Amino acid sequence: MGTGQRKIRVGELLKRELSWLLHSRWKSEAAAITLTDVDVSADLRRATVYYSVLGGREAAARAARFLMRTRGQMRLQMGRNVTLKYTPELQFAYDPSVERGMRVINLLDSLDGAPTDATSDPAVSGESEGGGSGESSAPAGGRSADSAGQEHSQIPDSAG
Repeated sequence: MGTGQRKIRVGELLKRELSWLLHSRWKSEAAAITLTDVDVSADLRRATVYYSVLGGREAAARAARFLMRTRGQMRLQMGRNVTLKYTPELQFAYDPSVERGMRVINLLDSLDGAPTDATSDPAVSGESEGGGSGESSAPAGGRSADSAGQEHSQIPDSAG
C-alpha cells in the first residue's frame, strides 16, 4: 500500500472521529457544522479539516471561532481514541463547495421556473413536500417529478 492510500485512509479515520467528537461532545455549538474532508500531510503530522456551515457568513464566522477555540481539546480527545504514531496538528478551513452547489441548484431550478430562494427548497428549510416525513423531495433512486410535473430518471439505488 502506497503512502497516498495511507493518507486517504488516515484522513477518513480522522474525519469520522472528529465528526463524532463534535456532535457528541459539543452538540449545540456544532449542530450546523459539517466536516466535508480531511487532508493529511505526507508525514501525517498535520491535518487540514474542511468544514461547511448552515446559516450564512455569520454562522461560518462563529463556527471558525469555535473550531479554533476547541482544536486543542479535539486533538487531545482524538489522540486518546485513534492510535497513530503522531496525533496530527489540526487546522480548519472553510469549504464553500456546499454553498456553491446550492447556488448551482438554485440556478438550475430557476431555468425550470422553480423558486430561486434557498429557503423555499424543502430540502434546505427542513420541510418536506410529502407531509413531514423528513425525506427530501428528490429520492436517491427511482423517478422524481419537477415543478411542472414532468418525471426525470434518477440513478437507481442498490436496493431497487
